[in-house]
Amino acid sequence: MLPTIERGEDDEFIALVVRVDYTDDAAWRTVVDRLDGDEDWTVDAQVVDDPAYAGSTVDEVLAAVSGDKMLRVLFVADAATMRDPYPLIAVSTLTREACLDEEQFAEEMRFGREFRLTPAAVAEVHGNLAIANMGFDEFAEAAAGDPERIHRGFAAD
Repeated sequence: MLPTIERGEDDEFIALVVRVDYTDDAAWRTVVDRLDGDEDWTVDAQVVDDPAYAGSTVDEVLAAVSGDKMLRVLFVADAATMRDPYPLIAVSTLTREACLDEEQFAEEMRFGREFRLTPAAVAEVHGNLAIANMGFDEFAEAAAGDPERIHRGFAAD
């Protein structure tokens, strides 16, 4: 079992990025450097860089944060993240139980519970989800429309 990832009560506006691939430290530094976004979006990030998570699956990392009811999206850095354009996995933390009914859950997950995004887009996605300005499905749809299935930020469109 993985260690529980603890966040403070006021951390809903802090993006959580968990590293699960430890094959390329230089690429990881690039990912972290690019989290700053651009002039329109910046992000405060809690970066979990703990080898205890090496090789973990998305589901295992989700289980490590399952007690955090304020977390709307989790960002995971896997092996694919360590190659240009360094696409992280954005994972919805929405559960069926948190929805009014099956129809609402299906609508929210219509493009899946995860998608890839560039590190610079983390600020845009996390910020909009934290203030409920946009839904996870809107970002997943944007990623689905990209030839590489990566959300690069709406300003990049």
